[in-house]
Order: sequence, then structure tokens, then C-alpha cells
Amino acid sequence: MAQLDTRQKLEILADAAKYDASCASSGSVKRTSRDGKGIGSTDAGMGICHAYAPDGRCISLLKILLTNSCIFDCHYCINRKSSNVRRARFTAQEVVELTLAFYRRNYVEGLFLSSGIIGSSNYTMEQIVEVARSLREDHDFRGYIHLKTIPDADPELVHQAGLYADRLSINVELPTASGLKRLAPEKSEAQIEGAMAATKADILDTKDAKKRYKSAPRFAPAGQSTQMIVGADAATDRDIVSKAAGLYGKFGLRRVYYSAFSPIPDASAVLPLKRPPLMREHRLYQSDWLMRFYEFSPQEVADATDDTGMMPLDIDPKLAWALKHRASFPVDVNRAPREMLLRVPGLGTRAVDRIIAARRWRRLALADVGRLTVSLNKVRPFLIASDWRPVALADKLDVRALVAPKVGQMELFG
Repeated sequence: MAQLDTRQKLEILADAAKYDASCASSGSVKRTSRDGKGIGSTDAGMGICHAYAPDGRCISLLKILLTNSCIFDCHYCINRKSSNVRRARFTAQEVVELTLAFYRRNYVEGLFLSSGIIGSSNYTMEQIVEVARSLREDHDFRGYIHLKTIPDADPELVHQAGLYADRLSINVELPTASGLKRLAPEKSEAQIEGAMAATKADILDTKDAKKRYKSAPRFAPAGQSTQMIVGADAATDRDIVSKAAGLYGKFGLRRVYYSAFSPIPDASAVLPLKRPPLMREHRLYQSDWLMRFYEFSPQEVADATDDTGMMPLDIDPKLAWALKHRASFPVDVNRAPREMLLRVPGLGTRAVDRIIAARRWRRLALADVGRLTVSLNKVRPFLIASDWRPVALADKLDVRALVAPKVGQMELFG
């Protein structure tokens, strides 16, 4: 086989990394090189792969695999052992040099590094750690680093990775143990969750140490995240929401990412023939948002699913929940507690906080609510204001038709 140059390797391994959605920079520690020392920054920039922080900053990352060769044969993975794809491999030093070169050209602010497993899990993890170590120690790189860790690698190697990286992620891959056993028999749910538990313990230990000793080292200050593949197995949206809630509760994850299954060349016969609707992935992200920011319990989110356990595609899960709980509406915008206002379709967290602040001074009319939210038409059927009281929520389908987006507004482009 002809020797590949760096550009050819980059083309293969950047393309192979596109299937990993768990690439975000929220929660990173702000480091700069304005003091004339070090290389890199986690300040906003523009480049190859964009990740967005909660405050809207855009952090560009070089997103690549160390190698797309792998000793595992997971059915859903295009880089599985039996897949007929072009293979490539970077050395640790090549990844370091690429990251620095892209940074100096103002293409990236950091690195997202994952890998197929070569040789053994420990050997692969050693190479991933070496990249981060060299960037931090040899080059004083202060940009963002996100490392994908390998669950069955030696815990000490994962610990070392956390000392250099801003964020670690361990993919649970599939929502159910049965799905994982069927599509990735070489992986174990217990092993994956054990690695997550160890990472959580390290994060908590270092946070505690940092309170007592300023010199204590940081460990993955942006926390850990994971990814689930949607639509590769028979798991319902209810199963996925339940799994995500359990992961947040047990391991304190910063994010759970959802990636719609994408058919791959020479696919295994056990895989579906086509990808699920992108809208399904979108609805799961909305459901995740309800649990993380709108104080919805996992059971409440699960209540938004239909009899088959799936989220409706034509309306968002918050509206689906409201239509199933019409007896809870309308709510009085001048008196309702925050948790009920958060359940009003069309009211975001900022709008709710503004309403609560404004009503301390005077009673709010419908026009006042309109100035505090984006879509008055959507919230109108669910609210009582000083000059507005809707008729009791009409037939479910009538309300749905009134507030649901038109078909053309639902289109998502992949």
C-alpha cells in the first residue's frame, strides 16, 4: 500500500470523525496567551468544526481520529474491523504538529481527538494521552482539548487524560443493553458505565482538592459527555430519554448527544436500511433541554411520547406534554409559580424570568407578555393575563392546528 502523506491522512481521518456528535466546548476554562506566554486560546474564533458555548461563543476545533483502523467490529460503525474503507493513521507527533499549525493559521482554537482501537485499548489510550501531554507540556498549548476515552483502558491512563483535557467523553453508543450486545458485542454497558463512574469520581475529587489547595491540578474542568446513536436499534424515544436521565443522574454528565444513525457502505444485515428522520434527533435534543433547563422530570418528558413510545414529529415535546395535560392550563401569568410558567408552550426560560421580575411591579396584560416572548400566538391559548382569559382549551386537534408549525417550517437539513 502506498505511503499516505499528511494531507491524505487528514482527509481520511477528519471525514471519519464526522460521525461523533459529542464535540462541544461549553464549560471550558478560559485560558489566553495575551501575557505573551503559551500558545492557543479558548476565546471565540472561526475554523474547521464549530462548537458553541452557552454564552454563544463559537470555538473552532480540529476534529480528527488518531486512526480509523479498529480491532472491534461494531455493526453500526463505518470504521469497524470488517468495513471496506480506506485506512489511515497519525502518529501522536503528527497530531500535535497539525493542531499547532492549524492554530497558527487561525483555523482552530482547539482539538477534538478520538480514535479507533489499534493494538490494544491501553496502547491506543497511551497515544491519545501523549498528544494532549505534548501539547500542554512541550508547547504550553492553552487552547481547548476534548479527548474521547476508551472504557476498558487502564483507569490510570484515563486519569492522565483528564489532567490534560478540558473535557472527556465516553460513548455509551446505544440506549439499551440489549442493543449494545446485539450491535457491539465486544463492548459492555457495565464497563462503559464503570469508566464514567471513575471519571465522575476524579472530577469530584479534584474539585474538592481545589477548594483546599490552589495548586491542586485540574481534572477535565468542562466535565464529561457521551453520545447515543438513534435509530440503529429498536429503542424508542421513551427508552432514550430514560437512559439519558439515568446518565445525568448517576454520572453528572455535562451533555448527552444524540446522533441519528446514518447507513454505511456494505452495512450489516442487522442494521436498518435507512436513517431515521432528522426531526427525531431534533425532538430528542428538545426533550433533553426540558430536563436540563425547564425542570421537567424524566417521567414528564416520557409523557410527551405516544402509545408507541415515540415523540411526535410535527410538534415539540413541550407542546405535546401540554396537550396531554390540558387540565393544567390555562395558567395565570400574574400568579403561577415558575415551574408552571416553564411548562407553557412558547415561553422560554428568559421570558419566564422576565415575567416573574415584571409582575412584581404591576399586573401583566397580554400585550406585556407579547413584549417578553417571541410567539404570542403560541402562548395565548395557555395563559391568563389581566385582560385575557381564553376559553378552556379546545379539542386537542384544534389547539394543535392553532399552534403547531406549518409543514414547511419543520424541515431540517442534514
